[in-house]
Amino acid sequence: MKAGPSQEEIRRHNLGTLLRHVHIGGSLSRTALAERMGLNRSTILGLVSELASVGLVREGLPRETGRAGRPSLVVRTESDRAYVLAFDVGVDRLAVARIGLGGVFLDRREIPVPPGGHDAGKVAEALAASALEMVGTAPKGTSCVGVAAAVRGMVRRPDGLVRTAPYSGWEDEEFGEDLVRRLDLGLPVSVENEASLGALAEHLRGVATGCQDLVYLHGDIGIGGGIVTGGRLLGGDQGYGGEIGHMVVNPYEGRPCGCGARGCLEAEAGERALLEAAQRDPAATGRDAVRAVVEAADRGDVAARAALHDVGDWLGIGVANLVNVFNPRTVVFGGTLREVFLGSAAQIRSRINRHALAASRENLRLRVGELGDDAVLIGAAELAFSEMLVGPLETLARAGA
Repeated sequence: MKAGPSQEEIRRHNLGTLLRHVHIGGSLSRTALAERMGLNRSTILGLVSELASVGLVREGLPRETGRAGRPSLVVRTESDRAYVLAFDVGVDRLAVARIGLGGVFLDRREIPVPPGGHDAGKVAEALAASALEMVGTAPKGTSCVGVAAAVRGMVRRPDGLVRTAPYSGWEDEEFGEDLVRRLDLGLPVSVENEASLGALAEHLRGVATGCQDLVYLHGDIGIGGGIVTGGRLLGGDQGYGGEIGHMVVNPYEGRPCGCGARGCLEAEAGERALLEAAQRDPAATGRDAVRAVVEAADRGDVAARAALHDVGDWLGIGVANLVNVFNPRTVVFGGTLREVFLGSAAQIRSRINRHALAASRENLRLRVGELGDDAVLIGAAELAFSEMLVGPLETLARAGA
């Protein structure tokens, strides 16, 4: 017979659970924490005291009450005590952030893609240099407890190997290990697909907060996707699940895709398809170029409107397929697809109504992401905080705090 958990294991679990509640949910009273965790108030008091003793939480008056009488104290995170480093490796930009408990941005920088294009070593060098500057300027007594990076490509989840990142020209790059060596912080570096982290961010802190089943589509130069089902991020056998952009929607007459197939969703509805259909200068690419097409369509530009109509049709077909397979409560459009959705919502909804099963779409909500260009960084930060939210005291000890 398997032995039950020890008192120490239960205590460790409860410390992590309480910290997670205030990290994600914000300021909460002891009463609210007791109700959420199913524990008595004296146990909650002990857990709060233990986390407060190492500087991870504190108690204080709520910032706003709206009620008469003496307000109850609330527990909130100490954002400056423990932080993580989050990296966003985009096609045309690199971003680095130092993010504290509670999801608070303590420092954020964008840096240009280094000379030499997207050589993985040069990218890691540039990111590490910027991150170490942040660590060097962090207040005394603070600790870095995790590091995570988001890349546009297929990432093998067990070890973070970037199997392929087509728009960066990467193949089988040990990008995480390279960052570990360059940072030299004594911490592992988690690496994940950017759209999966965008999905995680919108699920925990964005427009889909509280939604347990969602599909997230992220527009960049291509189309990425992340799927949350039953409150958990779908990874697949090796972590390659969620490659929504390579779902084939037009196999016979479709445009060639960078993956080698024809008619993939990103080939029919991605940035290049939109800009070509709108008759834009081939040299004008990126987020600003996509937004310019949407703005032109709003002003009545015929070519821009036709391009959005076509792209909306293909997006709608793709979403209809996803609705039939995963039955999400919410579909979130992020990255440049935020603007594309707003400009082609009628076509997308029409295709979903035509091709998705009525039962699967009856409660469906279509939403644009709330977190903007920071969604991927926020998702990376949540990934980096994973160990802290399981074993707070042990993670601090390993960080040398």
